[in-house]
Amino acid sequence: MNFKLKDIGPQLMTVIAVVLVFGFFTYNAQVNMENRGIDFGYGFLSQESSFDVQFSLIEYDGSHSYFRAYLVGLLNTILVSVIGIFFATILGVVVGIARLSPNYLINKFAAFYVEFFRNIPLLLQIFFWYFAALRALPLPQDAEAIFGVTFLTIKGLYVPAFIWQNFNIFFYSIVAAIIAIIIIRIQAKRLQETQGKQTPVLFISIGLILILPLLSFLIGGVRLSFEIPVLKQLATTSFIYEGGVSLPPELIALALSLSLYTATFIAECVRAGIQGVGKGQKEAAASIGLTPNQVLKLVVMPQALRIIIPPTTNQYLNLTKNSSLAAAIAYPDLVLVFAGTALMQTGKAIEIVSITMFTYLSLSISISILMNWYNKKIAIQEK
Repeated sequence: MNFKLKDIGPQLMTVIAVVLVFGFFTYNAQVNMENRGIDFGYGFLSQESSFDVQFSLIEYDGSHSYFRAYLVGLLNTILVSVIGIFFATILGVVVGIARLSPNYLINKFAAFYVEFFRNIPLLLQIFFWYFAALRALPLPQDAEAIFGVTFLTIKGLYVPAFIWQNFNIFFYSIVAAIIAIIIIRIQAKRLQETQGKQTPVLFISIGLILILPLLSFLIGGVRLSFEIPVLKQLATTSFIYEGGVSLPPELIALALSLSLYTATFIAECVRAGIQGVGKGQKEAAASIGLTPNQVLKLVVMPQALRIIIPPTTNQYLNLTKNSSLAAAIAYPDLVLVFAGTALMQTGKAIEIVSITMFTYLSLSISISILMNWYNKKIAIQEK
């Protein structure tokens, strides 16, 4: 294959320019670091961190390494991102469909929600939930029990913890149910395409996800008990709940803000996708006797998803990156723990910032790959 200079010339010049710019800044940083006697390296990751973190999904204290502190921040970032994406998706789909409802009240309420939450800065919403809403909650000793076992206080949400016996059997039953549901969905789709018959996949899936785990309790020896939070007095006027699972107010405020804010944009993506399906197709589907729910499920949504997925992917990426605002309310995410406390203690600015940037880049690319795979899977195949 012959390449002409005019074809590869601009590309070659671009590559050279990028290399020169990167080389200039690298050389400049190296010279400045040598002049100041600063060593470059990642050996500090194995050193003792000497600081504590108030909330961690893994065991951690000041005696652990900076790498362990990095893992704590990373897992906390992933946790709030997953929670935010989950609830933002559900709320966004519901609100997006509600905006197209013929019911006046539902339509206007959904429109008000979208216009209200998307036009208030996210940081301000985080401040509202954390400093105004959650700080108005009662102290632990004054909190009223919710359903007798859950307590919502100024120090966080306390819920019962699950204590499992033979959890592996229960886990295998869930995996078996998921595999069975996938197989049934594939067979139902094939049956619909070849014979035009519909299979009640939803009801079968609900039955499988309930029956198989139930059998693990009845004949598999699985046992489940609960550890209920109990109020303990630490000092004369200091109380706290021990036992169960505690969710700090920082996590609750951040998850609420990210979910409510991002859901508005997902709702608009859903509305645009549904409106992008031709009216004639909806009328044709209704003319052959399909109910409104069947039209939405079988005709509208499969086509609308091809419009919804790409912009929704952008919102997932924005939510993940916006989670870095957690530092404003002291939620121990990656930015606060690693690019904040660890950076100030070690002075390894270039190393820590580069690791943090690469981590967010990796998270974003992972989400993009997953969503692009799904988008490609549901795309119309040209024949």
